[in-house]
Amino acid sequence: MLKRELRLLHVFCIAAGAMISSGLFVLPGIAYAKAGPAMILSYALAGLLMVPSLLAQTELATAMPRSGGSYFFVERSLGPLVGTFAGLANWFSITLKASFAMIGIGALATLIVPGESQWVVKGVAVAACLVFTAVNLVSVKSTGRLQTFLVLGLLALLVLYIGAGTTTLDGARYSQFMPAGTLSVVAVAGMVFVSFGGLTKVVDVSEEVHRPHVTLPLGMFLAFGTVIVLYILVVSVTVGTVAPAHLSGSLVPLALGAEAMLGRIGLVLVSIAALFAFATTANAGILSASRSPMAMGRDGLLPEVLSRTNHRWNTPHIAIALTAAFVMLAVVFLSVEDLVKTASTMLILVFVFLNLAVIIMRTSGFQSYRPSIRAPLYPWLQIAAIVVYVFLIIDMGRVPLIVTGGFAVLACVWYFAYVHRRIDRESAFVFVVKKIAAKDLQRTGLEKELRQISLERDDRMLDRFDRLMKYCPILDIDTAITADELFDRAAAALADRLQVAPTLLRRRLAERERQSSTVVRPGLSIPHVVIEGHNVFEVLLVRAREGITFPEADRPVTTAFVLVGSLDERNYHLRALMTIAHLVQEADFEKRWAQARNAEELRDVVLLSTRKREHW
Repeated sequence: MLKRELRLLHVFCIAAGAMISSGLFVLPGIAYAKAGPAMILSYALAGLLMVPSLLAQTELATAMPRSGGSYFFVERSLGPLVGTFAGLANWFSITLKASFAMIGIGALATLIVPGESQWVVKGVAVAACLVFTAVNLVSVKSTGRLQTFLVLGLLALLVLYIGAGTTTLDGARYSQFMPAGTLSVVAVAGMVFVSFGGLTKVVDVSEEVHRPHVTLPLGMFLAFGTVIVLYILVVSVTVGTVAPAHLSGSLVPLALGAEAMLGRIGLVLVSIAALFAFATTANAGILSASRSPMAMGRDGLLPEVLSRTNHRWNTPHIAIALTAAFVMLAVVFLSVEDLVKTASTMLILVFVFLNLAVIIMRTSGFQSYRPSIRAPLYPWLQIAAIVVYVFLIIDMGRVPLIVTGGFAVLACVWYFAYVHRRIDRESAFVFVVKKIAAKDLQRTGLEKELRQISLERDDRMLDRFDRLMKYCPILDIDTAITADELFDRAAAALADRLQVAPTLLRRRLAERERQSSTVVRPGLSIPHVVIEGHNVFEVLLVRAREGITFPEADRPVTTAFVLVGSLDERNYHLRALMTIAHLVQEADFEKRWAQARNAEELRDVVLLSTRKREHW
């Protein structure tokens, strides 16, 4: 497991920096040519279209904070075949976008070096790639620090641009607000939608985030809110500052705006801002893209060598080197313009899978699936998002669809040639299909993995009660029984562990019940007795679906914790009673208890509770 070194500011800056690039520094001019001043609404609508995927990624990332987040979520929910495609598509699209950012850095070099030689652009782009690769190799903390510096500088320059622009606005330039009609606003929203796609790059490094169940959602929501406000304000100021004839179709809209506001100084400041923007996208791209092949190497979908980490820096050096090599090849040999829409198509397709993943994981009913944030309006929001994203993909055109289809075929060939024989892991989708056909299902490896992830996510140190519950016997009883029958079964389950005769233990439990009822609240009983011995303490967990009839209880008991210990464990006996009291008071305890499918899911209900742990 990688070190958790990324804090809230790092998460914010990785997410924000990945969103602010060509979508702000290049696209506004093209968008204006299609929709006029109404492109302001297009940017707002594009941000709105991003919300379902933001919520889906947040839910999945807080439940399963693992490297290669997007790939990991899809693979565990939809299976290794879809996971293979999603992982490769996610890596390919993010790596290409990092390549575009490198070329943007190279293009800015032409402001310093006379002429517009493509070799100058490519040479600077390759050099920039080497610098960012070195930073990523050293440590994720160094990458986060560089990203923080670049993003804060970029945000400051954009705020300066907005502030200066408010003094030069010409209201007349908003008068013909929607010259091309409503459909143009929607079409442009689809075009600029991918500008917000970088927001979710940070989930690919979620394993390296400190307290991911809190830090990830907070950082992502702060980044999204900040960037969408900046996008809307910047394009609004640009529309009101630059003459329509100059703005329409321009590839340097912010440079035109800054020059109109502050002259030569403004042009220099926007050039610096653009450099920062491309650098943040490039840096975040190498960081997040490299985690997909690393995670796939861990899982056996790619060669294991890609999952190796450097012993000195604890970074996935081989996956980073592979990603950097592809970036440099793309910079030198590929026609960027021809691949922009293909990369965007694949990214949107991954968003489709992610929203579908939320539906599958919720439908599975796994007790160990414990996101700290749940996407609202389930499942209608996810279904609506999938439909909209499919239309956006279709709107990309024939060439991106053909290239994406070809990519999918190659992914399938790789799966059947390499992956199929090496992977025997049941996905949540397969489990859901089996669940429909049969009620009695065995516990899956995925459920165990999710439980371990949840424990690691919360940095939860198991206390003594957890350790007892991890290995204690569990009775999951389908029929209605009496208290005496419960004591018979409990004695049989605990006798060997306690090395006492079942008849003795059964008699002690019955005597204790006659002295005073162990039903502590409606539906809950805690039978507890003291036996001879030293350092003896055992717990039996019981669920009775149809209830246990206790003589003095108003209603049948469905939950029981049977405690048996020696006299020298009396103090711990009292603490265990307090622990159970806190456990059963959790808001969703009864619901989770009733929904648990089997004994191991009952164990998960206890082990994954949010009660405060004590170490005795």
